[in-house]
This record gives sequence, C-alpha cells and structure tokens, in this order.
Amino acid sequence: MERIAVIADIHGNIPALEAVLADIRARGISRIFCLGDIVGKGPQPDLAVDICREVCEVVVKGNHDDIMSDDREHPKLPFLSWHRERLGPERLEYLKNLPGTHDFTFAGRNIRLYHASHVGVHHRVHMNAPEEDHEAMFTATDFTGNGFEPDTVGYGDIHQPFMKSRFGRVLFNAGSVGNPLDEPLAACVILESAAAGTVESFSLNVVRLPYDIERAVRIGANSDFPEDEQRPWQNELRTARYRFDPPSRTGRNI
Repeated sequence: MERIAVIADIHGNIPALEAVLADIRARGISRIFCLGDIVGKGPQPDLAVDICREVCEVVVKGNHDDIMSDDREHPKLPFLSWHRERLGPERLEYLKNLPGTHDFTFAGRNIRLYHASHVGVHHRVHMNAPEEDHEAMFTATDFTGNGFEPDTVGYGDIHQPFMKSRFGRVLFNAGSVGNPLDEPLAACVILESAAAGTVESFSLNVVRLPYDIERAVRIGANSDFPEDEQRPWQNELRTARYRFDPPSRTGRNI
C-alpha cells in the first residue's frame, strides 16, 4: 500500500500545519504534496515556508505565493510589505521559482495537481461552478503544458474540500490546512494505492482535524502582526467565514 498526503493553503498558520503533519506522521505517510498558498494572511509565513520545504516532496505555487514574491500590490492584501519583510529575500525567491503544476502517475491514474485551475494560479473555480468549468480543469493549456492527459485533477485555492467523479475522471479539492472556509477544522486529502489481486485500487479520503485555534490567535496577538490584519484573520479562524463575504454567504477565499 502506498499513500500520499495532499495539503494546501497553509497561510502562515503553524498550529494548524503542525496538527496536520502530526496526523500524517501517525498514519505512517512519508510523501506530502503541497498545492500552494503556504503564505499570506497568517502571522508565521517564514516558518510555514521552512517547514514545507523540509517535509514536502512536491510544492506548487499558489496565488498568495505568486503575489508575495512579486512587486505587485493588491487592494485586498494591504499588508504585503509586512509579510515580505518577514519572509526575506531567500524565501521570496523560493516562492517565485515554484512550479505551477505537477503531473504524476499513481495507482494507475494520471494525476495533475495545481493550486487554482488549468488557467493559472489566479483563476478560481468554485465547488458549485458549472459542470463545463469542472470539465475544463482536465484540459491542456499554456499553463499546464501538453503531453500529459490527466484522469484525476487535484487543486486547492477555494478552502473547501470536495470530490466528484464523472465519466471515469476524478476532480478533488484538498481544502485548507490553515484557513478553512467551510468549518473551522484543518483539512487534507489522503491518496491511497493498494494491490487487490492483479488490480491496483485507488482511494481518496478527506481528513478533517481540530487544532488549537486560540493558540494561532495568540501567536499573532503576541507578535508585530498588524492589528488590522489580525482581526479578520482571527474571525476567519474561529468562524470559517470569509472576511469579504456578506453575512448570508460563506465559503469564498482569496
């Protein structure tokens, strides 16, 4: 039996990352693939990068990783300079050079991983998107390249885990380790391959884990993390409600 843990969207939340990694180790899993957004939002982006570089076999670039490692500004991310200063030049260079996609074969399936979509790290496809948008996630583009035809696609970005299977193809989202926006539980996905006679089986399991949210809040409060960034961050952790959503809507992300 072979297993791979797929994590995404840590967002500088070390207590959540530590809880997920402890669970992965307890399961005896040594292969970890990360779907990006290691940084952004949370108060420990530097440590998040250092840990992921150490434990992850594969890391692809997320939208926050991309923005953080460029000179651009973003109207919804007013504290970029704080995060960039905390990260420092070497980590920013690491984020800048991350690949956009990763293709591999596992359990007899062709699997493609990326952060947001087949278009790029800033093109979002939600869980409730039209069927044609989900079908398009399997297509080759300038971003994904040609020569590999996935029958399984995994991504992050939307902070809500899900899986759907249609016509022999599987689309899944790994959810968010450090900034879940469906319920306040860290998420990851476990891919499993096992021999069943002469047939190789494939399974996918979503794992939800509690972690010490108040410790994550205290880490920010006891540091120089900008106060105006702390308030929406704390609320998202405690409620799993996106900071820019009106009260009647949940499950969006940036």
